[in-house]
Amino acid sequence: MELLLKNGHVYDPLNDVNGDKMDIAIRDGKIVDRVKASARTLDVSRMIVMPGGVDIHSHIAGPKVNKGRELRPEDHLRHREQRSGLKRAVVGYVNPTSFTTGYWYANLGYTTVLEPATAPLETRHTHEELSDVPILDKACFPLMGSNWFVLDYLSRGDLEGCMAYVAWLMRAVKGYAVKIVSPGSLEAWGWGRGIRDLDAKIPEFDLTPRDIVRGLCRVNLKLGLPSPIHVHCNDLGAPGNYTTTLDTMRCVEGLAKQNQLAMHVVHVQFNAYSGSDWSSFSSGASKLAKYVNSHTHVSTDLGQVIFGDTTTMTADGPWQYILYGLTGNRWVNHDVEAETGGGIVPYEYRRKNYVNAVQWVIGLEFALQVKDPWKVCLTTDHPNGGPFIEYPRIMTWLLSREARDAAIKRINKRARKKTELESLEREYTLSELAVVTRASAARIAGLKDKGHLGPGSDADLAIYDIDPVDTELSKDYRRVRKALRNAAYTIKEGEIVSKAGEIVSVPAGRTYYIEATVPKALQTELTADLKARFEDYYTVKLENYPVHEEYLRRPVPMKISAGGP
Repeated sequence: MELLLKNGHVYDPLNDVNGDKMDIAIRDGKIVDRVKASARTLDVSRMIVMPGGVDIHSHIAGPKVNKGRELRPEDHLRHREQRSGLKRAVVGYVNPTSFTTGYWYANLGYTTVLEPATAPLETRHTHEELSDVPILDKACFPLMGSNWFVLDYLSRGDLEGCMAYVAWLMRAVKGYAVKIVSPGSLEAWGWGRGIRDLDAKIPEFDLTPRDIVRGLCRVNLKLGLPSPIHVHCNDLGAPGNYTTTLDTMRCVEGLAKQNQLAMHVVHVQFNAYSGSDWSSFSSGASKLAKYVNSHTHVSTDLGQVIFGDTTTMTADGPWQYILYGLTGNRWVNHDVEAETGGGIVPYEYRRKNYVNAVQWVIGLEFALQVKDPWKVCLTTDHPNGGPFIEYPRIMTWLLSREARDAAIKRINKRARKKTELESLEREYTLSELAVVTRASAARIAGLKDKGHLGPGSDADLAIYDIDPVDTELSKDYRRVRKALRNAAYTIKEGEIVSKAGEIVSVPAGRTYYIEATVPKALQTELTADLKARFEDYYTVKLENYPVHEEYLRRPVPMKISAGGP
């Protein structure tokens, strides 16, 4: 179980390694200082070596993903060789099967993927499906932004009760991070009302979205969870919504310690829109980037758009109903008892469509204008902005101005005239690419053994057939993109799992979850409260609600004891 990678150009930004030619030693699934002379040797000269990719936001498992597959029979068994470099017909290009998901991510050099939205009541199935995803390490984020228990505790100002409930919910459903989707809007929509801004009142609760975000942020900090709250901002998809996003970022200022993350804003592209209507629709990316550049408490992921066919799926049910009205496409809506809801609508992003072209521009403008790549994670909000299999396109757009210029020439002419993108000269370095595709996500998620290659870290690596000495990243972007599509080697816990685009081993990945405890008095009070009210809120018994560890393959509990200041 020893392996030595020889002579690779290593990019490990967390440890300030920037293309240095060096060896990497692996023993028993971990990075070590040295191995025996008898260790297996792999010569990776003229190649780049990075930590395994970490995707912080990708919808890969659970009831919504299955419903998306069911809704899109035309997505199965389609040929995509010319566009994506895939070698054969595929099953579910936009919504791949659980097995295919693991294989494709591994071929891209990714080894960890986080499912960012699971209805707590339905998380048992999410874990069943995550267990079917091979190779990758995983975790899932329970939805809490319209949960009746959360709303009730916060409306009564009972922060400790809310903290005890969140800790219990994490243990019960084996979740990892607090997810908030359009706070309060799903509950309001159930009463036939809409919520767009942070200070609108939620029906039946003396509460606003601002109260929910600030309350759950305080709870998250008091619990000491490894990741900040993950927030899908209100008013997603609407012209002018960048102001709501700014208000959301501002509303948790001062809650965290200096240089401590309080909030991760997800798929920021969908919440970076300027203009007052669709005719004046434009980019608000520079305004959000300016704020992120000047504050340390917030991080983001992109939600970059890829032109072509996809399936949108989100717990933001009200927005999905609006999208259904705009497109007339098929639509599925779902309400999950006292917790959350969601919707699914097929969609196609078109280059010549003005709004779609501006959306494509926004993600790239934001990524290129945020100065610190540690505040950004590369995502498409798979599959909402496009399928994850197309990540290499985004990577080359960031690495190469020439690649961006070639793409810009093909988009809607009016959108092209309005964009700042052509004036942005910045090109990511390979080190910055390693940050936004693995190191920043691992750091934000609090996965200390991921995203770097220091001794003791997980031996998850991606090796690409790119010689940084002889390659001009900007001019050779097509060759770089091809190399990024199929890693020369992907190594998971010291084992080669993918070689030149072919899966050669299929180990089971791990599932991380939070096992949080609170002071005994708080737990006793919560237990009594749950028993008293669970029958009023749910169609299932309290005893049948928790997900037992047997549903997880290779479970990894992260124990947290929260006394809280």
